[in-house]
Amino acid sequence: MKSYLRVIFVVISCHYISAQSIVNDTITREASIVYSIKGNKVSFNPETPELNQIAGAPKAFYTYYWEFGDGNYSFKKDPVHVYKDEGNYTAKLSVTNNYDDGKPPSTRPKDISITTINQNIDSNQNHNLITDHNGFRLQTNREPMPEEEMQFIVSYANNRDYATSGTLYLFFNEKKYKDKNFDLVDVRLHNNEQEIFKKIVVDNSRYISKNELIQTTGISTFLDDKLFVTDTLKQNLPLTLEEAKLSYQDVKEYDFNEMQANEERNMFFTFKTTPEMLKDTSAVISIRSIYVPESGNDAHKVLTKEMEIVTSHDPNKMAVYDTRLNYRLVRYKKLKYKVRFQNDGEGPARLIKLNVDIPKMLDKSTLEVLDMYPKCKICPEEDVRYSCLDTIISKDQISFQFKNIYLPGTAQKGVYDKDSTKGFVKYALKFGKDFHKVTSKSKTAIIFDKNEPIITNTSTSRFKPGISIGVKAGYNRFPDLKDSESYFVGATISPYKSYKKYFQAEIMISTHEFLDFESISEQVGTLEIPGAIVDSAIKFEESSLTNNKLNVDVVPVSFRYNLNGIIGLGIGPQISLDVSNEVETTTSIEYFTYFNNRVGKHIEGASSTTTTVENKPFTDIKYGIFGDITIGASRIGPSLGARYIYNFKEPNAQLHFYAIWKI
Repeated sequence: MKSYLRVIFVVISCHYISAQSIVNDTITREASIVYSIKGNKVSFNPETPELNQIAGAPKAFYTYYWEFGDGNYSFKKDPVHVYKDEGNYTAKLSVTNNYDDGKPPSTRPKDISITTINQNIDSNQNHNLITDHNGFRLQTNREPMPEEEMQFIVSYANNRDYATSGTLYLFFNEKKYKDKNFDLVDVRLHNNEQEIFKKIVVDNSRYISKNELIQTTGISTFLDDKLFVTDTLKQNLPLTLEEAKLSYQDVKEYDFNEMQANEERNMFFTFKTTPEMLKDTSAVISIRSIYVPESGNDAHKVLTKEMEIVTSHDPNKMAVYDTRLNYRLVRYKKLKYKVRFQNDGEGPARLIKLNVDIPKMLDKSTLEVLDMYPKCKICPEEDVRYSCLDTIISKDQISFQFKNIYLPGTAQKGVYDKDSTKGFVKYALKFGKDFHKVTSKSKTAIIFDKNEPIITNTSTSRFKPGISIGVKAGYNRFPDLKDSESYFVGATISPYKSYKKYFQAEIMISTHEFLDFESISEQVGTLEIPGAIVDSAIKFEESSLTNNKLNVDVVPVSFRYNLNGIIGLGIGPQISLDVSNEVETTTSIEYFTYFNNRVGKHIEGASSTTTTVENKPFTDIKYGIFGDITIGASRIGPSLGARYIYNFKEPNAQLHFYAIWKI
């Protein structure tokens, strides 16, 4: 019986542990590579685990990325590949789960052995690199997600009619972000490319114009859009390399040789996103490549692959290029956004609407469409039958409408290039005349034809705190002290032009002069004075203290709130330490006759006056709390303020009147 109970206990425990594992999502999902070989023709097929549908999202689906081990790749689900030569090859598969709340399935590579050549490679998939992409293309298998791997493909071709040798550069990890976003964990080269381990040296002797200086130093908010155009060769290679060095932390350089006319090649990189990767899913990050087709020639092409950070793989996304803004410098700048979308239907989309929420701080009338796909013209006022992008501005939205277009669906028959099912619109807006230092948020409702809208993530831009230094001066009044005079000068530090609530610290140096009096009287017995003896006398002693202090007053932190642009309120603690405390004491002693409780005549010769000076620094530390109000330019500029301070040591009451100017 006891053995039977033990078995039941073990079974229940295992079931409980298993249930807990499923809840915590610790079970690793795996996808497998299945293939069949006929000579040198290999048919591939993935076996994938069940998807975990995100509630409320479009139907979950997988996307696939294959490497065949010979320098070729495919994004098809079940590709067929013909190998050119006999040999052993390593096939790799990377599966991405879209609209799925689990981790992407892991996959083990498979070794493929080709022993017979009986098929022509002309039947392989043609990526049309030269005709459709001008001989240079950057691709990824998925958007970057923290602590996940991402495959990056650099494709380059020789569109000349003779063999060439050249160089290819890869720049990653942008300097504008504090931490690195990527670790390069693997490189797969199939055409004898050689990595060059040397520091890039560029010629800086050429004169740089003002516009080029803005671009190369990163002062401009946005990168030069010409960097993304590859229809023509750029000519100033040193300037392009210098700009890339200023923008990115890491670079890889590869030389290639004897690339034949019309030959196309691919280089494969595996990036692992770092734990410190930027977590802001509104941000756009990038990797840049520079392709020099011929050694010794400055002619080159530049491509920058922009990517949006994600927390789950969703092809419909909104991103902003500047997630952290400097409030002092944005007045004449534009905020740039990108909305991307993908048609995952079984047929093409003809009308796509992007209804974008516009933050109040932006001026909708300054809309500038920077780029879009599908490529088309801006719609005129009258109705037309050709493809165009219409922009309809309402009170708090802009609706971008792709009309009369043809965007294939991922589930559509005959569609293998997933990029052809994707689109985007990139636009910029200026800030309005009156905007405050608040976070701006925006999201988009994407509508394909007459389907239900798909709501994107919220794209957020925040202002950096900035630093505002203030100078202040004023007068302290102590109602409980006689003949008190106190003046001060000081400085404040706070965030620049905060909209509502913020914190502020202060330091002040003050002088304080005041009088204090002490007096005592006592009856004395026999008083002897020169030439006489007084039987009964009374003594009067009076001390006058003149205090001269030099104080350091510190407000370590105070909480402030601007009701509007004119009135501000504040509350906080204050500490006052005397660094100099000089006390001049003048003591006068006088005697009078005293009889029957009556004061009589002044006794000459018995009175005296003495004066002493003593300095006792660091002996009078005061702690207090205050509340105050300012009237004027409460956020930035001049204002007047009044503060009541309650000190925990006497004198308790202190009034603090000041003028302040924040810059």
